[in-house]
Amino acid sequence: MKAHTYYHTFNTKKKREYLNITQMVSGELAKSQIKEGFIMVSAMHITASVYINDAESGLIEDIDEWLGRLAPEGIDYRHHRTGEVNGDAHLKNLLMHHQVLVPVTEGRLDLGPWQQIYYAEFDGRRPKKMIIKIIGK
Repeated sequence: MKAHTYYHTFNTKKKREYLNITQMVSGELAKSQIKEGFIMVSAMHITASVYINDAESGLIEDIDEWLGRLAPEGIDYRHHRTGEVNGDAHLKNLLMHHQVLVPVTEGRLDLGPWQQIYYAEFDGRRPKKMIIKIIGK
C-alpha cells in the first residue's frame, strides 16, 4: 500500500468561483504511480466545496443560481453575529459537500463519461487550501 498527499492553495479573484480541477487531480495521480486505489479530494475550509458533475457552463450557472436561492447572500444569518458575514457560504458548503472519493483503476481516474471534479469557492478572495490524498498500490 502506498500513499501520496498534495496540498493546493487557491486564491480566487471572485467571491464565488467553480474551478475544474480534474487535470490537477489526474496529474497528482500520475505522480503517485498508484494503479489501483482511491483518491479523496477535500476542501479544507467550510466555505468551499469539492463536487463531481458535468463540465458544462450552463449547468454551472444553474448550480450557482440554485445555491443562491437556497442560501442567499445578504440575509442576516445568526453566524454574522460572530463578526463574519459569510453565513450563506457555510450553507452552500453543506449543500455541495466538502469532499469526493474517486476510484483509481489501471492508473486512471475511474469517472463516468461526463464526470469532472470541481472545486467550488463560496467566500473567496483569500487563500484556501485543498488536499488530494491518494491511497492504493
